Amino acid sequence: MFRISKAVSIGGFDHVKSLTIGGGSPIVAQTMWKDRLSLSELDGEEGAITLSKIKRLEKLGCKLLRFGVPDIPAAEALGQLSSMTSMPLVADIHFDYKIALRCLDFPVAKIRINPGNIGSAEKQKAVIEKAGKKNIPIRIGVNAGSLPVDLRKGFQDYSEALVKAAERELAIFDKYGFTNVLVSMKASRIADNIKANRLLAERTDVPLHIGVTEAGPLIAGVVRNSAAILDLLREGIGDTIRVSLTDSMENELIAAREILLAASELMGKESSRNEISGGVKIISCPRCGRYGFDTNAFLERWLEKLYGLDSRISVAIMGCAVNGPGEAKDADLGITGAGNKVLVFSRGKVIKTIEAEEADEVFEEELKKTVKE
Repeated sequence: MFRISKAVSIGGFDHVKSLTIGGGSPIVAQTMWKDRLSLSELDGEEGAITLSKIKRLEKLGCKLLRFGVPDIPAAEALGQLSSMTSMPLVADIHFDYKIALRCLDFPVAKIRINPGNIGSAEKQKAVIEKAGKKNIPIRIGVNAGSLPVDLRKGFQDYSEALVKAAERELAIFDKYGFTNVLVSMKASRIADNIKANRLLAERTDVPLHIGVTEAGPLIAGVVRNSAAILDLLREGIGDTIRVSLTDSMENELIAAREILLAASELMGKESSRNEISGGVKIISCPRCGRYGFDTNAFLERWLEKLYGLDSRISVAIMGCAVNGPGEAKDADLGITGAGNKVLVFSRGKVIKTIEAEEADEVFEEELKKTVKE
């Protein structure tokens, strides 16, 4: 049975796209900008490059893009960027509440604050009141590494401390009548993440942002995030996800999409919230000594383009006749090696036999036809 949280509306003002998190809406995938944002990146050719990066992330399924804002100049830069793109942007604030206040002067779609370091109750009140007047949602982001001092030693495990920190903060927001709020509770330990979110899900209907913080490099990070996020999604817990990786934003989004797809397959009819709005499902073999077609190289060339397609199709990239049309017979489009030739197939039937050097050109032609269908 799904936990239905209350709905929080994000964006939908000026030129910013409207987005709903919670309330039974599809789960939102998001990522975080990996570099410090500066005004110099927003002018002329540099600005065009920055906007093209955002468009690229959007094609990969990004619905919400977060930026670390360490000081006022970074707030000014985010403010300018927020006027240049329709992507809902989030300001991630630590330590200085004045940075949050400055970000709220711009069409920033959401604010994230950390209760462990944002400052006194009066400073939090100032942020809450201004966000309330502007109708801008706030995410309470609780991290195990920056819990309030009194909670770091008062509990036997981090999960209880995370929940206590979130509940304490929610009480402050409730005191000021601010309901446009989300919560995240993250730790580097998988068990702490799962337990904390289960506990809070039982006690409140606030929308939950889930993921594992400091999860590590690509492979380790994907494994740890998958273990935590999938477990929670299968219990109906979680309204938006970020797969935190010491890797690219693109790979964070690809991992998020695959986790949502896996949840959808595992849960069957109960999975509607986990289904991505579009996107290709890629089936590919690991390659071995039998291969007649270099799946690794081909997939590397095509991966991002395939994930960027807004078309719900399946594509198989296979290495040999053993793992070709037979094992991938349900794929809408596939390509595989067979001796010295390459086969292009659709739903188990070979439609073209070509030379290896023709693979990219023919695959692109057939892909266009498949997407149109």
